[in-house]
Amino acid sequence: MAGSRPVGMKDVARQAGVSVGTVSNVLNRPDIVSADRRERVELAIRKLGYVRNDAARQLKLGRSRTVGAIVLDSANPFYGQLVAGIEAASEDSGLAVIAGSSGHREQRERLYLSLFEEQRVRGILLASAGGTDDLILAIRQRGTPVVLVEREREESGGSSLSVDDVAGGMLAVQHLTGSGRRRIAVVAARQDIRQVAERLRGARQAAAEAHVDLEVIEAGSLTVLAGRGVGEQIAARSKVERPDAVFCVNDMLAIGVMQAFAFRYRVEVPGDIALVGYDDIEFARSTIVPLTSVAQPADLMGRTALALLEEEIAQTNAPRRHVSFRPQLVVRESSAPVQVRSGVATTR
Repeated sequence: MAGSRPVGMKDVARQAGVSVGTVSNVLNRPDIVSADRRERVELAIRKLGYVRNDAARQLKLGRSRTVGAIVLDSANPFYGQLVAGIEAASEDSGLAVIAGSSGHREQRERLYLSLFEEQRVRGILLASAGGTDDLILAIRQRGTPVVLVEREREESGGSSLSVDDVAGGMLAVQHLTGSGRRRIAVVAARQDIRQVAERLRGARQAAAEAHVDLEVIEAGSLTVLAGRGVGEQIAARSKVERPDAVFCVNDMLAIGVMQAFAFRYRVEVPGDIALVGYDDIEFARSTIVPLTSVAQPADLMGRTALALLEEEIAQTNAPRRHVSFRPQLVVRESSAPVQVRSGVATTR
C-alpha cells in the first residue's frame, strides 16, 4: 500500500526507476522489455504488493475472461455437479466461472443477469426459473451470448440443452411396475417448474400403460426436510393405505422420505415401500439404503453448455444448436423387486 490507497502502476514505476509505459509492457508484453528492466519491475511489484486491476482493464477492452453461470438451487448437489463440469471445461479455455443461485426466484435471476452483463462477462449459462425471456433477449441483442440449460429448443435464436424428463419419469415408474409394485405414489413440488411437470407427466404415462394406480403427493419444496415431512405422512397411514412404491422427483425429496421411514417409523425400504429418486447425486449411493435414481449427466451437461457458449463467443453468427440428453436409470437396493412365495410378499 502507498499510504492508505492501493498501489498503482505509478508507484511501481517510481520504485523501479522506469516509466509507467515500461511497467505496462512488463504486465502485457514482457517479451519486448529488456531482461534488466523486467527484473526491476518484477522486484518492485513484489516489494510493494502491487495487484493488477484486471477488472478495469477488461472494461477498457470491452471483454473479460469470465463467464457467468446461474443455477436454480445451489443447495441441490445436482447443480454443484453441473457447475463443476462447467469449471472443468473452462480450464482448457482460460476462462473463470462466476456462479450464482436464483433460488427459483425470477427477481433474483434478473438481478444476476443484469450484474453479469454489467461485468462484461464473455457469456452467460442459465438454468432459468422462468419469466425472464425478455431480459435474455435484450442481453443477447446487446452482444452477450446466453445459453439456456435445462430448456427445450427455443425460438429466440439461442443455443440450449435439456434432458428428456418425460422419459425419466417413465423410466422410474416402469421400473417400479416391472418390479411388482402396484400402488405407486409420486412426491412432487413446484409443478410450475418444467422439469418437475415433465417428470410427473412421464410417471403418469407409464402408470396408465401398466394399468396401476398413481397417487401424487405434494411436498412443500424440493428439499430433504420437505421429503421428511411427506415420509412421515405416508408412514402414519395404515399398511393397507400406504403405497408400495414412492417415486420422488428429485433425490433430495427421496433422501428425506427415506430418513422418515428409517428413523421414526421403521418402514422398511424396499421391503415395505420401494423408493426411487431423480438426479443421481453423489450421495444417492451412500444413503441408509443405497438409492435407485434416474441419472442426469450433470458433469457432461456442464461441459456441453460451455462448449455451446464458446461457439457463440467465437462466432456471433454461428448456427444455434440444441442438445438433448436421455436420462438413465441407476438401480440400487432401495427398489428391489417384490417376489411372492407361498402367499407372502418378500424382496429379493
